[in-house]
Amino acid sequence: MAVRFKWLAHGEGLPMPVRQSRAAAGHDLAAALGEDEVMTLAPGERALVPCGFALALPEGYEAQVRPRSGLAARFGVTVLNAPGTVDADYRGEVKVILVNHGAEPFAIRRGDRIAQMVFAAVPDLALESVQELEETDRGANGFGSTGMAG
Repeated sequence: MAVRFKWLAHGEGLPMPVRQSRAAAGHDLAAALGEDEVMTLAPGERALVPCGFALALPEGYEAQVRPRSGLAARFGVTVLNAPGTVDADYRGEVKVILVNHGAEPFAIRRGDRIAQMVFAAVPDLALESVQELEETDRGANGFGSTGMAG
């Protein structure tokens, strides 16, 4: 299945989002900053980073914008609203909300791989109001209940 992809003027010349290995789930997203522009995130700061392209996803699909584990592990930089969702009817620029949870400022330059995009099917489900739900072994136990020793 193909996804229609359009470069915006400030994104031209960047590499197309690609998976870095055959079995990788995510397509890496690059920062579409100006040639000499540096965006620096101070510790605790967040910013909206442009990717320089727009998509036309098929109906019934979304693109999830997720963190890159290397940035999170090495620098404490992650996607703030992870996963961010690009809806099938959105035609604007794909952007990434990055936040610096690290102790040092983090510099972003044109072409830096800042996040990854995973395509996912979105089933067409309807909510049905009922008086009772069927019981399960877990019941209403949550927030770590399945990993607690009894």
